[in-house]
Amino acid sequence: MLEAEGYEVVGEAADGAEALTAATELQPDLVLLDVCLPDADGFAVAEQLAELAGSPEVILTSSRDGTDYGKCVAASSARGFVPKAELSGAVLTSLLA
Repeated sequence: MLEAEGYEVVGEAADGAEALTAATELQPDLVLLDVCLPDADGFAVAEQLAELAGSPEVILTSSRDGTDYGKCVAASSARGFVPKAELSGAVLTSLLA
């Protein structure tokens, strides 16, 4: 879907450890990060991504609504949160503007 809307997808990761490795190797501009990962808390992974040299912008996502995470989204280093049901290139672009 994101490729069809003009985004170049340079990698995918199955869990937090893979996400950190991929971000280090691929150096993307943006990481779309699920809050619920099999091996880690997405908020913790977002903080680790923020510490990388040339850190990518991070947008959190989940199948749950953002209100379910309370102040955690606002307190994180992520640019924002998008529920998976509302995910689109236009929404990502608006968060990055």
